Amino acid sequence: MNTTGDTPDAGAARATTPGDGGAGADTGAPARDRRGEWPLYEVFLRGRRGLNHVHVGSLRAADDTMALRHARDLYTRRNEGVSIWVVRSDAIAASSPDERDPFFAPSADKVYRHPTFYAIPDDVPHL
Repeated sequence: MNTTGDTPDAGAARATTPGDGGAGADTGAPARDRRGEWPLYEVFLRGRRGLNHVHVGSLRAADDTMALRHARDLYTRRNEGVSIWVVRSDAIAASSPDERDPFFAPSADKVYRHPTFYAIPDDVPHL
């Protein structure tokens, strides 16, 4: 399985886009982008000792179920994960690093959001 996102698997069946009159047109074939590739998914994994999900890579899949199964097979071979998230790359919205200062400026004037003046007991984990 190709995880780089550069080209589809050599053995993967190629489907044409609906409405182009070719094989797979309007037959319920998996959705593909304009280059004929399956959508790209980002994979996040939470390890056995981890507290949060960490981005571990990308893969291409026909749908969410296939993406989950491929992510499980590819990224948890040694039983190191307890939870997997897969998200279509085109569904991710992100801020631009160029807009960092104006985007995060409102949080700087809310000192109550930064608990720097609280004493945290030693027996409180993960805070």
